[in-house]
Amino acid sequence: MNMKELLLQNWDYAMDQEDWYPPILPALKEVTLEQALWKPEGEAANSIWENVQHLLYYKQRLLGRLEGIPLHNEGIGNDETFQIHDTSEEAWDTAREQLQEVHAALRQKFEAMTETEIIESPQRILSLIMHDAYHTGQIVFIRKLQGSWPARRSEL
Repeated sequence: MNMKELLLQNWDYAMDQEDWYPPILPALKEVTLEQALWKPEGEAANSIWENVQHLLYYKQRLLGRLEGIPLHNEGIGNDETFQIHDTSEEAWDTAREQLQEVHAALRQKFEAMTETEIIESPQRILSLIMHDAYHTGQIVFIRKLQGSWPARRSEL
């Protein structure tokens, strides 16, 4: 397996292919608006939706860079990437759809790259894979605190 194949495989693991950690799509499955906005009381934690916004921002930023089109808000700070401006049901559905769409668009970009182009900068892909896994873990933990995630993965 070459570097490109390895990164593409792990890119899929981050979104919807089960490996040794749950991917983002199953972690977001059937998450209601109320669950998406919920935060543990008194805890300094981001909500599920805030994590989704954050993931979406960095995926959109990389896609824009690969296409030579900068984001309108590219210069914002990391904390601002978690902000939600519209807390409607429709906006929650849109955020999840956009996350899947930008992930798929990035996969197409990576597939179109040559092995040489991938090897020149594999870290930009690997970093997003690890970033997705980290925040997916946070989402699963929040769901466990809510009681909306089973105690054991075998119960999924």
